[in-house]
Amino acid sequence: MQDDSRDIEELVNRSVYILREGKSRNKKVAALWSMGKDSTAMLSLAREAFLGEVPFPVIHIDNGIDFPETYKFREKLKDEWNLDLIVAESRIQPELSGFSCCGSNKTDALKKVMDEYGFDALIVSIRRDEHGIRAKEKYFSPRDRDFKWDYKNQPAEIWDNYIGMESDGGHIRIHPLLDWNEIDIWRYIQMRDVPINPLYFSVKGYRYRSLGCTHCTVPIQSDVDSVDGIIKELKNTSVEERAGREQDKEKEYVMQKLRQMGYM
Repeated sequence: MQDDSRDIEELVNRSVYILREGKSRNKKVAALWSMGKDSTAMLSLAREAFLGEVPFPVIHIDNGIDFPETYKFREKLKDEWNLDLIVAESRIQPELSGFSCCGSNKTDALKKVMDEYGFDALIVSIRRDEHGIRAKEKYFSPRDRDFKWDYKNQPAEIWDNYIGMESDGGHIRIHPLLDWNEIDIWRYIQMRDVPINPLYFSVKGYRYRSLGCTHCTVPIQSDVDSVDGIIKELKNTSVEERAGREQDKEKEYVMQKLRQMGYM
């Protein structure tokens, strides 16, 4: 069961502040966009922060096997929101997580596009409640030249007093959604009428709660076909959000190693 009593506007204000700070303190910023609910909500927040525009490129790490609905949604929103979309192709080959479609393969693709365009900061839509390892992240988190994350050596981060904004030759990860939870995201989508990938809604008794590609994502049983229905369902479920992500990388020790190496 998830709590839906939190003040969404307070979360919005904090995220808008983080996005503006990240944009102003770095020379060349980009954002990751998977076409899932979190990264799409982040782009909506960016539009609130920057007068209706997303003022930085958005990167889709594409392994070529996302759902057809996901590609269609990408093109539709790209046109509607005038997004500067960069598609970075990811190779499919065996790697650390045990799934050839994800993990370090996507990190390698991201490294190439970051180097090609010279980005020094990357906005990522992770939330602390998603995974124990993501709970260790900060709003602004430096990565070194090799994309590595020193999660054991992070200073305390106090609201309005951000430490560690220097990347020392690498780049900064900006995390505007860290304080949000799953139900917060859906309440924001409902309040702002944010366009959303149709795979989140039920078809023949099944829907996707967390989206990856066709090789590593399975649907859950659900008859919910509206955002309001999703919110009501989340208030009463004990099933973890990423239960439908069939990946060894969801195991804590694998996820920690992947994130230490630069995984999103």
